[in-house]
Amino acid sequence: MNSYVPLVLGTAGHIDHGKTALTRALTGVDTDRLPEEKARGITIDLGFASLRLGRYELAVVDVPGHERFVRNMLAGAGGFDVALLVVAADDGIMPQTREHFEILKLLGIPQGVIALTKRDLVEPEWLDLVRADLRSLIVGSFLEGCEIVPTSTVSGEGLAELKEALERACHRVAERPRPDPGRFRLAIDRVFTREGLGVIVTGTVVSGAVTVGEDLECWPLGRLVKVRGLQRHGRGVERVERGARAAIHLGGIKQTDLARGHELATPGYLNASRRLTVELRVACDAPRPLRHRGRYRLHLGSGEVNAGLILLRNEEGRPVSQLDAGQTGLGQLVVARPVTAVFDQPFILRETTPPTTLGGGRVLQPEAGPIRRRDAVLIERAQRLAQAHDPVERLERAVALIPPDPDRLTPSSLCRTTGLTPEVAAAAWAELKRTGMILDLAIGPRRALSVTREVVEEWERRVEAALTRLHAARPRQSTIPRGHLAAELADLAQRGGEPLIATLLERLRDRGRILIEGDPPARVARIDHQPRLSQSERKLKSELLQAITSAGLEPPDLKSLTTRLGIKKPSLAVELLTLLVEEERIVEVAPGLWYDAQIEAEIRRRVTARLKQVETMSMAELRDLLGTTRKYALPLGEYLDRVGVTLRDGDHRRLGPAARLDEPID
Repeated sequence: MNSYVPLVLGTAGHIDHGKTALTRALTGVDTDRLPEEKARGITIDLGFASLRLGRYELAVVDVPGHERFVRNMLAGAGGFDVALLVVAADDGIMPQTREHFEILKLLGIPQGVIALTKRDLVEPEWLDLVRADLRSLIVGSFLEGCEIVPTSTVSGEGLAELKEALERACHRVAERPRPDPGRFRLAIDRVFTREGLGVIVTGTVVSGAVTVGEDLECWPLGRLVKVRGLQRHGRGVERVERGARAAIHLGGIKQTDLARGHELATPGYLNASRRLTVELRVACDAPRPLRHRGRYRLHLGSGEVNAGLILLRNEEGRPVSQLDAGQTGLGQLVVARPVTAVFDQPFILRETTPPTTLGGGRVLQPEAGPIRRRDAVLIERAQRLAQAHDPVERLERAVALIPPDPDRLTPSSLCRTTGLTPEVAAAAWAELKRTGMILDLAIGPRRALSVTREVVEEWERRVEAALTRLHAARPRQSTIPRGHLAAELADLAQRGGEPLIATLLERLRDRGRILIEGDPPARVARIDHQPRLSQSERKLKSELLQAITSAGLEPPDLKSLTTRLGIKKPSLAVELLTLLVEEERIVEVAPGLWYDAQIEAEIRRRVTARLKQVETMSMAELRDLLGTTRKYALPLGEYLDRVGVTLRDGDHRRLGPAARLDEPID
């Protein structure tokens, strides 16, 4: 069993400051592998070597220092555990020294050491001046107080001391390891083929572990591939884990399908997205600000893509048009093609013309919906997520930002959106359910939405606000059809359909906030709503009631009522008649046919009494009993069936269950 702790050591620094020579002196490996690199004497792309220091096995990533190849440097820098900032003693701090140092800060590299190379070319006094300049540069950064080791690859001076300093930095990293969600993830930085093997990719294992024979998912393709073989530092192994440089022999995919920037992950762990919610930080020496709606080059993992920036707030919580050097804020990145990310993943933003690093930050939402600058609620939730450290708090705040969907709240998605391990996420989820911070809202017989209490309360406020608007638009109506409410809250209805609206209404009813009428609920109202009628409308309502009451068993239909009373808007008559129904002054026995409530009660009494005498009754007998015509007897018979007074049996009617309930019990 390999007892070495795998970590990644990455170089950084200006061109020709001796990064590759120092790597060769430390590891014995020449990391310049391209013919052009050999010919020109500069590093163009990433180089790799391995180094053992005590109980640590370091994957050494040698990055190019030329400004034209910073994009290649960024492809390898994201996975560094320890940074080796290389500064030539004869040159001192140079432009790419500063840019690489800013990149390391923006990427959140935890530990580092500074190597002062070419020690043999300068006097001690000059060396002290360069060391003092470096101490000033790193104040307030992760390198403040770090060891600065003078070295020479010509004489070998300082190399042993540098290894000791690097080992001490590794100790500090190991004491406070980065959280590992336990899901395998590797950002591909090289793709090639080997005769007799097939497709091979290399990269740094960012999290989790994988063994030979397992399946992985390739993103952004979303395709499954088979792990046919593994190498770690040039040696065949059965398993690689977080912190290792790995070469993976893949099956089920062609070389042309893959590229630098693609990712391999545990199936179901990652998902591609076109929008990220991010915490932003502008580099301290950025020559230009990050601007709202600016276009930038996003460096994420080992890939890069064009992205548009939406600035939501500055560090003081105010909407702004730009963030200046050294400032922080909250924003969203809209990318040109889908990318994969996880919570807390660092990124860099650069301008392309001229190529300049302006800032970076960390991902808060790897799959975000649009957040508008005026949407204070969502912005506040994102700000709170950025400040969350406790696992329960972080999970609750992350879920509050996820559009509710039973298929999206999986163990893998919770790991992706919080950075928590499956075990910690499960425990935090159970605690949120136990304390009522996560609620399950029914959206079907066997389906439910898991939503934070904060979001549920917001939805309930929206339901009440929608009811208020509908009442204001229909002041004469005492209740509102539930279908109108669903139309007013289309986004909620889309998430959970009518059942979600019904569940929210039931919660409000149970707390005495609204009324629900009908079974199933057909009409709703705020508990404090009172219909408002003008004097003329009250007069018209009284006239409608009088017209129906005076007509007895043969009341006028809607057209006759509006004509007789001179009502120009039939909809007004319907609203007033609905009010009379709700007040139990009239009864609608069929669409467009209303009876006075006392007359309807008398009809029930007569029919019940007759059926207790004769057992069955034909339609003609019902007509004669009521002394009306077939025009009215037909809808009345159907109404009596519907309310249970009668029970149809062929062409006759018997006493129904509702009438039998009134019979005395012997």
